[in-house]
Amino acid sequence: MTEQELSKTRRLMYRFVKIVVLAVRAFITERLNVKASALTYSILFAIVPMFALIVAIGRGFGVEALIEKSLEESFFAQSNMIPTVMGFVKRYLETTQGGVFIGIGLIILLVSVMNFFIQVELAFNGIWQVKKSRKVVSQFTMYFSAMLIIPFFMVLSSGLSIYINTILGNTVFYDILSPFVQFSVRLAPYFVNWIIFTIMYLVIPNTKVNFKDALIAGVLAGSAFQLFQVLYINGQVLLSRYDVVYGSFAAIPLLLLWLQISCLIVLLGAEISYASQNIQNFEYEADSKNISTRYKNFLTLFIAWLVVKQFEKQLPALSSNQIALEQKIPIRLVNQLVSMLVEAGVLVEVFNETNRIKTFQPAIDINQLNVSVLYEKIESFGTEHFLENKNVVLDDFWHKTQSMNAVDRYVSAKTLIKDI
Repeated sequence: MTEQELSKTRRLMYRFVKIVVLAVRAFITERLNVKASALTYSILFAIVPMFALIVAIGRGFGVEALIEKSLEESFFAQSNMIPTVMGFVKRYLETTQGGVFIGIGLIILLVSVMNFFIQVELAFNGIWQVKKSRKVVSQFTMYFSAMLIIPFFMVLSSGLSIYINTILGNTVFYDILSPFVQFSVRLAPYFVNWIIFTIMYLVIPNTKVNFKDALIAGVLAGSAFQLFQVLYINGQVLLSRYDVVYGSFAAIPLLLLWLQISCLIVLLGAEISYASQNIQNFEYEADSKNISTRYKNFLTLFIAWLVVKQFEKQLPALSSNQIALEQKIPIRLVNQLVSMLVEAGVLVEVFNETNRIKTFQPAIDINQLNVSVLYEKIESFGTEHFLENKNVVLDDFWHKTQSMNAVDRYVSAKTLIKDI
């Protein structure tokens, strides 16, 4: 059922239900729980170097105490682990001071942090059907710029809260504004999470994400993350049996559980942003999964024809999103067929680093690209002849069928795609 079949009053609710259903379905079919486990593993390696980098930046500007306090407030669900982690961080910073080890320590720090960010980007790119990651230089510049900005936001957040309480406490309107201030203080963590999650969904995928769709996912995932932290703290009483089993090590499985569910929330939010932005392209998704070979070949030829005609008319190259939107073809099917055409050498991908949009152009001279060449490249893409000289009957049958195909393709060999 498409949105055109619905009334305007039902369309909004239909869109919301459809986004949730699509996101949850993709969450299950794409096994995001496995990706969340991989991210949890990466976080465990990167958490001390990341905190060390943030604290080192704060120490350089003389705001180390504010940074530590802000970290404790941000990860209040793991308040019992923060002092231990901060102890590791201080020893890590002390170890990397002086001597040759500062170079080795710095390399370990950079590699650990970069590996974590790369794993996050790969997970987001997988959700967005993006196969090409950023260049290493772009990754390094972007992620470490973020690491430099984070301490300033922490100081600004803490300082603003102290400033507001101090100013209002000295005014006659304090009693009147007190309920509003209390409500704002309770809402502030949600608001901060909304901003952080929205920026993540907007920036991390190596493709263009609409702000509206990133905001929808940011609000939903940010709220879920904050509610989970509250439930996690209240639920630790029910998990007290871990103290009996693990003793002083009880914090470790609880930390792993918290990281795993946090990563699941982040990845589910990414699925929501993807489904929200591409919801109009999900019509007939079930049919596209059971597509016949004949219709798949037809759509492949159609997409190649669109790209060729666009190139022939000297118009801007098309992206997969444009093809899906204008021709009303499911986006996942378009991405699958375009990727196949690129891998087969029929199309070439042109990536714009500025707006992060992939467009496609012919990889072959359009005056040489006929229907026969297209199908031959698609059909011959992959491994062939690995059973050659193993079976005489098989080899003989191969040569017969190839001669039959050559006769059938005589007409298509004379038909250029641009002339269809």
